[in-house]
Amino acid sequence: MNDDLDALENWAAPLLERMQPAERRKLGRDIARELRKRQAGRIKAQQNPDGKPFAPRKPQARAQAGAIRRGAMFTKIRQAKYLKASGQGDAARIGFFGRVSRIARVHQEGLRAKVDRNGPWYDYPERRLLGYSDADRAVVRDMILDRLGSAT
Repeated sequence: MNDDLDALENWAAPLLERMQPAERRKLGRDIARELRKRQAGRIKAQQNPDGKPFAPRKPQARAQAGAIRRGAMFTKIRQAKYLKASGQGDAARIGFFGRVSRIARVHQEGLRAKVDRNGPWYDYPERRLLGYSDADRAVVRDMILDRLGSAT
């Protein structure tokens, strides 16, 4: 995947050099905003970047009283409050910030962490919250080409 992003960067760099700095910053912001929206939609659909579903929650030995475990995972983490997008002239960044970044990292990499502050340890399955699919790369490519087409 990293090779694909490097190839996209190598392809786009000479094209972006023809743009004014203000246009590049605006394009970076637009790309970051669009990718954030796509990532949040994918998290809502409970899918990894490759289209496979997230690993399900661990079944409980006894039924739990609340509806939390029956609902979708990561409902709040995908909000713009936690999933931030920033774009600059040379980069577009999407990531989790604040306390939720630790939770997202544990799930993204499938790490071992405590369930609760004083609770037991648990090996979380890998759930790729952030990542780029082929469709995301195509959207970025199309956004760059559209912006270059309207600039000339």
